[in-house]
Amino acid sequence: MLSAQAIAHPPVFDRLRAATVFDRTARNMVHGLKYRDRGDLAPIMAGWMERAGGDCLRCCDAILPVPLHRTRFALRKFNQSAELARHLARSTGKPYLPAALVRTKRTKRQVGLTARVREDNVRAAFAVAEGREAEVFGKHIVLVDDVYTTGATVTAATRALKKAGAAEVSVLTFAMALAETI
Repeated sequence: MLSAQAIAHPPVFDRLRAATVFDRTARNMVHGLKYRDRGDLAPIMAGWMERAGGDCLRCCDAILPVPLHRTRFALRKFNQSAELARHLARSTGKPYLPAALVRTKRTKRQVGLTARVREDNVRAAFAVAEGREAEVFGKHIVLVDDVYTTGATVTAATRALKKAGAAEVSVLTFAMALAETI
């Protein structure tokens, strides 16, 4: 099924699946994983994502997380998207390629930014890592992130993957923020 938004403004990615709506419970889980050292939530959240994105995962060639910039990773020492992707790859037996996509530009945090500012913030922020092009070229990729809000981040990441020759990019997130909650 296509949403009215996807019909009016076709996304660059091929499909989008989310396990849940970004409500209070989902927010608590995401924030627990991301900010409160609750790594025990990752396999549970990934299990929900696997059920929601089963069709994408069955036919994909690899699973990639949305990467953090190296300075943000050094500060946080944790990438929640990578943890979700790692658990998905383990449970599905699909290749996990955490180093194939890199964030080349240090961006502001997206929280609190408008849709337009989010787009500008992440424009050209991603690239396929040098020497890793063959891991992406002609492949069906599942791109994993924790929350889909406006789609700016996964759109920018998808553009980098498609520029490197990815045949198809499906986005799989734990939660999706509805327009009225953004």
